[in-house]
Amino acid sequence: MATTVEQIHTALASAYPLIMVLSNEEDRIERLIQRFAAGAKPQPLPVVTWNCLDGLTGQPGTEDPITALRWLETQGPRGFYVFKDLQALLPGNRPLLRRLRDTAAAIRNTGRFLFTLAPEGEVPYEMKPLTYVVTSLFPDESEVAAVVAAVLQQTSRTADPDRAQILIGALRGMSLLEVESLLRRLLTRHQTVDDAFMAEVLAEKEQIMRKEGILEFVPPIRSLGDLGGLDQLKVWVRQRASLFTPQAMAQGLPRPKGVLLMGMSGCGKSLAVKVIATEWKLPLFRLDMNLVFAGVQGSPEWVFHRALEAVEAVAPAVLWIDEIEMGVAGYSEGATGSMTRIFSTFLTWMQEHRADVFVAATANRIALLPAEIIRKGRFDQVFFVELPNEEERKEILGIHLRGQALDPGKYDLVLLASAGRGWNGAEIEQAVVSARIACNAEGRPVEERDLLMAMGQIVPLSTTMSEQIKAIRSWARTRALPATTPGRPEM
Repeated sequence: MATTVEQIHTALASAYPLIMVLSNEEDRIERLIQRFAAGAKPQPLPVVTWNCLDGLTGQPGTEDPITALRWLETQGPRGFYVFKDLQALLPGNRPLLRRLRDTAAAIRNTGRFLFTLAPEGEVPYEMKPLTYVVTSLFPDESEVAAVVAAVLQQTSRTADPDRAQILIGALRGMSLLEVESLLRRLLTRHQTVDDAFMAEVLAEKEQIMRKEGILEFVPPIRSLGDLGGLDQLKVWVRQRASLFTPQAMAQGLPRPKGVLLMGMSGCGKSLAVKVIATEWKLPLFRLDMNLVFAGVQGSPEWVFHRALEAVEAVAPAVLWIDEIEMGVAGYSEGATGSMTRIFSTFLTWMQEHRADVFVAATANRIALLPAEIIRKGRFDQVFFVELPNEEERKEILGIHLRGQALDPGKYDLVLLASAGRGWNGAEIEQAVVSARIACNAEGRPVEERDLLMAMGQIVPLSTTMSEQIKAIRSWARTRALPATTPGRPEM
């Protein structure tokens, strides 16, 4: 997506008389417009603002928007005119819409440009031929860099170039006011831009995403040691661990676009996504497709567009789309509606986006996925996550036993892994948890027979959904790379 500066430049170069800017940062947008006005040729142009309380700057009696627009059309000199509250007054106001349309048509190609500034809004049907929409949810990297440099200079602090670049990336996704406020607050407690400083900056991103209400920030609390098995996936992750560093970017190394993890439910796909973000030292944001289609925050297309722009603004980052098949299950070739438009937008964005956003998607019902979503160029790799084999079950048992403060060395993991043949990781975890709860109620330590007893009370999905699992294996055999190195099949 183009930066705010690029969008405004395109609008002016195209001679659109009405430019609708969608942003909640009035001061920042005004400064950008003033920059364009100061650089106008053959001479700088004035910038005049209007709001519903004060009217046009220097023009008393223009508080009424129709009067202000009429003055612009009949008396206004060449320049940039920024109307701050106009967008909110348009719905249901036919005379104002009529005046806005006539004014925009009259000032076309006269060196007068009309801007409307609002946090959100839609272009009235009558105004579409005359309007260019600039979407500016967040400042771009150059704007953030300027604020960082100014604050560091004013506080007599310094940061080495690599650390400064990481800091700028971490601050993206905040308004310029939030950037400045956060830096000044942290610099009162930190003498240098060190790891502790950076940790607090990343923690602030969670608050930003909560304000947006679209993406959920997932804390980095998982590591590769928490993921049992999946050796081929782990190798793939380790090989790419350094590709999002400033050094790799300076060398022009290609950065991965995304990975699709599909397969059995409860086998660690979601955990693997969290591990990727932790291993690569990137913030992780989860996009809930159910929230997109709920309509609570606007039309699905607009909410989805905001989500993509929001995650681009906080890049580099990992975007986690859980159960992606639920978001595209209604898509079919030739169909219409929100589902199809969102699916098309997502495919195009994955192919063309420039920001360092790594898409990690998971899918359970993989037969619902259209062929377009899994072709090369959108995801770097498609992994199939199978039910864990015996060695993986032993590793998973050890992880969950340690997670319950139990010593794996005191138990026969070979016996327990054999008893859990056909189980997924979630079922193994539940057996360990159930055994510990039962023994805690009796006030005694967990013994091997307690684990076996707990396992005997669980019916695994491989039994209750055997037909579906066979179908999934058949579908994925030639379409995905096994996340685990294939070995001798279990009897």
